Parts: sequence; structure tokens; C-alpha cells
Amino acid sequence: MLNIFYGDMPEAVYNTASYFKFDYEDEWIIDPYVKNMILDVDKSVVLDSGVIDSPVLGKIPPTGLSGGVKTLILVRFEKEKVFNVSTCGDNCAKWLLDMTRQEERTVNLRHLMDFGDEPFTIRIMNTGEIVHSMKELVPIAGEYV
Repeated sequence: MLNIFYGDMPEAVYNTASYFKFDYEDEWIIDPYVKNMILDVDKSVVLDSGVIDSPVLGKIPPTGLSGGVKTLILVRFEKEKVFNVSTCGDNCAKWLLDMTRQEERTVNLRHLMDFGDEPFTIRIMNTGEIVHSMKELVPIAGEYV
């Protein structure tokens, strides 16, 4: 299940770009799941652990990925940490939901992310409520962002 704490959360890692730069591991980049995330979100192809082919930027290192993809990778591999996923656009929402179908994760969010029209299960940590649609999520999250 995806757990979201909306608003200021002092224990959350806010600067995900810096955290990623100093803590990512090469094997994370060549993970098949991560390769699919990178292709979907950044439209880029992983060539090896240190080189990604971006249609916009050409050949880039993993640190050149978008903030959203870097944050998704951290959420996938640094399970004990809480990351601020506000660097993620709505195109990352499906990946957050997918990652948490089998494993629980807690993230911090400081804006209203669109999780789409399909039913989902999200626990709002601020209130403990579990919601299954944007119609249920928006009024509660709107109180905190």
C-alpha cells in the first residue's frame, strides 16, 4: 500500500537529487523494472549502468535523469526512507501505485498528484484514512497542501 503524508514532514528526504547523486548504486540503473520506469517517464533507454540515451539530452549519466525518475528509483530501493515525491509529475503516479501493490512505502507529498481514474488504495497518513479514488483523495489532501 502507498502511504502518503501531505505537507511538511521533517524526517522526509527533501533534496532527492542530492541524495540520489551520492547514494545511488549502479545495479539500480540496470534493474529491469527501473529500465522500464526510465523508458516510460523520461523516454530514455538505459545502455548500461553509467550511460542512458536520452532523446533530448543525448548520452547522459544516471545523475542526468529527471528528478521524478531519480525519486522513483530511491523509493524503490531505499525502502526504509521517506522521500518527498513532489519532484515527481503525474506521469510518475502509476509507478508509485505499482511499486506499492506488493510492498508498503511511505512518501511525503506537498502537492496534489493525479493518481488517475482507476481505483487505487492509498492511506493518508495525516488522518489514517484509506481512499480508493481521486474523488475521495482530493478533499482530504486539499486540507494539507
